Amino acid sequence: MAGLLRVVATPIGNLDDLSPRAAAALSDADVIACEDTRVTRKLLSRVSSRARLVAYHARNERERTPELVQRVARGERVALVTDAGTPGVSDPGQRLVAACIEAGQRVEVVPGPSAAVAALVLSGLPTARFVFEGFLPRTKGERRRRLERLASEERTLVFFESPHRIDETLRDMAAVLGERRAALARELTKMHEEVLRGTLPELAELAAAGLRGEITLVVAGAPSRERSAEPLEIAARLRELIGSGMPKKDAIAATAAELDVSKKVVYQTALDEGL
Repeated sequence: MAGLLRVVATPIGNLDDLSPRAAAALSDADVIACEDTRVTRKLLSRVSSRARLVAYHARNERERTPELVQRVARGERVALVTDAGTPGVSDPGQRLVAACIEAGQRVEVVPGPSAAVAALVLSGLPTARFVFEGFLPRTKGERRRRLERLASEERTLVFFESPHRIDETLRDMAAVLGERRAALARELTKMHEEVLRGTLPELAELAAAGLRGEITLVVAGAPSRERSAEPLEIAARLRELIGSGMPKKDAIAATAAELDVSKKVVYQTALDEGL
């Protein structure tokens, strides 16, 4: 049988979330590359697997990747897991996937639990467009600089954070991003699952008392920068540009850019004004 790398998502807390397909992938594997062999052994108690466990984590992934690629090339079935969630998302995995693809080896993904998506859905904040930022820098200066670069981002923001740094992180967010709505989800799918919702300053105050467990933070995006240009202003500029000989399509685009409004709004104005 040809070799294969399977990227297997594992439960983020509740072991009952292990999918039948994920269980089959672990049972079928010759080798399981995992962050912590102790954590993965606990998971394997739920499935029948004789696979060899190989430690694969942030400290050794550079050295161990070639070995795992060679195993796949020899025809072995390698399953890649992390302690929780989907490998490669704020966890080791991307390097191995890229190396196998570069070597022309087959790669599959067995999708499953994701703390980022679960927290986003539970937050009550807009879900249509979002940005996953993972962990912010540990030092205060770098963390604030990253937040300042994100301050104008209009999409919902999703972060992971350590319980040891959540207090400082929320205070920095409140200082840089202001009174935005946010949700702090901790211990997702576990017995003590909790979602705290409020403004960033309110959550910072709650976190000051101390929080435990795995934390995912969801923050509202920046308010839309789109101007509320008056219809008369839009129509006047459209008439001026079209009267100068500019094609209607180009006039709409130019007006939208000049007045900092959406093309949809300008187009509707053109229709309403019979332009």
